[in-house]
Amino acid sequence: MRLNRPGDIWHKPALSVVAASVVPLLFLFPLDRLDLVLYTSGGSLCALYAHGLPYAARARATAWVCLGMIASVAVALTAAAVVSSTAVLVAVCAALAAAHKLVCDATRIGPPGNLIFTFIASSCAFTPQRLGDVPFHLLLTAGGAACAWIVVMAPGLVRPQGPQRLAVARALEAAARLLTGDRQDLPRLRHTTASAVTAAWHTLFLVPARTPAGAGSRATLERILVRAESVLARTPADSAAEAGRLLALAHDLRRNRPLPARAGRTEPAGVAADREAGRRKLRSPDPGKPRGMRALARALGPGSPLLPVGARLLVGSAAAGWASMALGVGRPYWAVVTAASVFQANVTLSWSRGLQRAVGTLLGLAAFVALLPVTRSGVVTLVAVTLLCQFGAEALITRNYWLGSVCVTQMALLLVEFAGYQPARELVTDRLIDTVIGVAAGLLAAVLVTNRRAANRIDAALDRAADAQREAERLLRTGPGREEAAAGRGEAAGGGADGGGVRAGDDETAWARDRLAVALIELREAYDVASGEWWQRALPAERVALAERSGHQVLAALVRRLTADRAAPAA
Repeated sequence: MRLNRPGDIWHKPALSVVAASVVPLLFLFPLDRLDLVLYTSGGSLCALYAHGLPYAARARATAWVCLGMIASVAVALTAAAVVSSTAVLVAVCAALAAAHKLVCDATRIGPPGNLIFTFIASSCAFTPQRLGDVPFHLLLTAGGAACAWIVVMAPGLVRPQGPQRLAVARALEAAARLLTGDRQDLPRLRHTTASAVTAAWHTLFLVPARTPAGAGSRATLERILVRAESVLARTPADSAAEAGRLLALAHDLRRNRPLPARAGRTEPAGVAADREAGRRKLRSPDPGKPRGMRALARALGPGSPLLPVGARLLVGSAAAGWASMALGVGRPYWAVVTAASVFQANVTLSWSRGLQRAVGTLLGLAAFVALLPVTRSGVVTLVAVTLLCQFGAEALITRNYWLGSVCVTQMALLLVEFAGYQPARELVTDRLIDTVIGVAAGLLAAVLVTNRRAANRIDAALDRAADAQREAERLLRTGPGREEAAAGRGEAAGGGADGGGVRAGDDETAWARDRLAVALIELREAYDVASGEWWQRALPAERVALAERSGHQVLAALVRRLTADRAAPAA
């Protein structure tokens, strides 16, 4: 229940979802058709996603999110039009919820994850439909999605380098914390820094370098990121001073200030040199890593650790909806959504989420009742409070889920009010009962549907880490391949001592570094997930600790090799 620090970009999804919702509301309000807000909201809520991606990748990711939302709404509306059985509709909602969970986790789309899709699809499935109206309602969803795509992409006109700058700034800040942190906390800080650096590299890999200016900007960011990465390899003589310089660089990146020039050069000359370096060579992603649909198929293939979580969600959501229906609650889809919100990576996290959901819902119901005189004083105030709740949900949910749930609960109830005012006692009672049922069914399913694959995932992660470490050690002993080494000598001779770009001979070493860093991150994630499950065999804690310690030592050696010939930028 403890409040965390707010996320560093909480305002971006919060403002985006409000902006994307306002446009459809301005269209529906003069037509006196605010009863159609549910359909446009489905598309508008797509503005919550992909804010951490560079704009070229963001355009693709947001388009897929929008298409996924439209497809989910299409299935839900069709079911509402052709299915008369409430029990079958609950099953459809549960199946959609499980599919949303699996796809969102497999693609790592990020917050808010599967819950937005499940909330909108379940609401649509229980909204009375005629089959002939489905295309029009889908068109409204597509219109809201188009607004969301435009809003999400609009900041690129002002700060086209914003996402990649932010990713590098996070890596610099993590490196600064590693330099100044407590030695007893060193393993955790090292893991956090390696994760931030790896995430920053993967973000830069998504940045196209089609023009000299774009290549130069990316080369400069790569050079700055190398400075953060070098902290993993060696500790500077004055750690506090270096941490201060890293934080100053991070501050400049976040404030959109000019990128620092190369050491010993004037700003124009430094930028020109970075552009030339960008033309020659930029770091490239590991060519052996699966991407696109191939990566999705691999993540959801036989033996995937995501499948037990999907099974839990399917069983728990369906049970919650059917229990709500059996008790005569008017909106069983609320129980389905509540159960879907409970399921996390393991039982321990699911228990915490269930408690947070229950507390947030109780406070949200109290706030809804308190605001009834305001929300029912007119349509304008209803719209205003709904938009305020959308903003508040995103502003507060990064502090703690229960705090965001206060606004989410009110928003769910207010969306019902757009179709016509409902008896307040009935709304509050239904929401309260569905929350209790959903939390109970979700936690029960999390306990009964065991994830015995969690421990096996640790074994697989240990094997991958060992393979990546052996390959890295081979490179450290023998150096890169003969052809790459020759290319590296040629480019190093033409690149000068300030190390612009990445030498071709470093590619193999850089890929080995990426593979080992990702393997160590996945190993820690697998162990944390398994340690929160019950009914597991004894976990190999000592093997994991040894693998992490030796893996980070080899990772540091790889970083030393990659950074040996590069000078740091002037702070």
